[in-house]
Amino acid sequence: MASVSSPAFTQRVVQAMRSLYPEELADRAWDNVGLLQDNVAPASGDVPRRVLLTNDLTERVAEEAVKKGVSVIVSYHPFIFRGLKSITTNEPHQRIILRLAQANIAVYSPHTAVDAAPSGLNDWLADILPSHNIPLSSRSIAQPLRTPAPPGFEQSGYGRLLTLSQPTSLSSIVKAYASGLGSFRHVIVSPPHNASDPKEALIRSVAVCAGSGADVFKDVDADCYVTGEMSHHVALRLGMLGKAVVMVLHSNSERGYLKGVMKPRLEELLKEEGAEVIVSEEDRDPFEIWDVSEL
Repeated sequence: MASVSSPAFTQRVVQAMRSLYPEELADRAWDNVGLLQDNVAPASGDVPRRVLLTNDLTERVAEEAVKKGVSVIVSYHPFIFRGLKSITTNEPHQRIILRLAQANIAVYSPHTAVDAAPSGLNDWLADILPSHNIPLSSRSIAQPLRTPAPPGFEQSGYGRLLTLSQPTSLSSIVKAYASGLGSFRHVIVSPPHNASDPKEALIRSVAVCAGSGADVFKDVDADCYVTGEMSHHVALRLGMLGKAVVMVLHSNSERGYLKGVMKPRLEELLKEEGAEVIVSEEDRDPFEIWDVSEL
């Protein structure tokens, strides 16, 4: 059998991602991070030095990668999550594997390593408040790592608990995140049940967690919880406790980080390779909020 090896550029992308977001930071009790699909070094020449960043790897994103001549996809969410017993054309995720193999494209997923890392996704969520004139007096980890962090990443952990410099209205918090996450017109809010005017309810502390934050928040006491999604019963309980919940849909709490932070950081590490890092134009949250009056 002919010798098969991974392209040097793919190895360099993986090395760069691991230096920014060590895989040891991921919650491996359930998560699946790392190089999930490799590609092959051509017998002659090299692979294109182009990387595509995406929050979710859908079939539309895979076709975009093929059309744009990408050799590595960095998909924040792992597109291979559970064990596979077959790879056929009957199931979307399996079709993606076959299509990318045909086009010789590798896939790397960092997922919760990005959530936990300093200057990672949850610090980016925390930074939205001061960037919208809501200063913080303190910031701490909401949920510590289960295992020791590698050297230089001791301040890692999931979620962030933020103390505001002064009490701020719930409406100001909502407007800051609606603006900072993509100029949203609609945000789902579960207001505190004891507030006479929920929009003016005073918030002194905010807990943030990208994606689905209920498990990270379970031991965290805050006036307001900002996350992508949360179950009905958890939000109901928090409302009865006088807490507010702000939900922006799962991947909407994550996607802006790719363009705003991950892209320039990865470009800097790959500049000697002359690499191009692009952000998917096809990636989007699966949910849309429709105005029924316009149907």
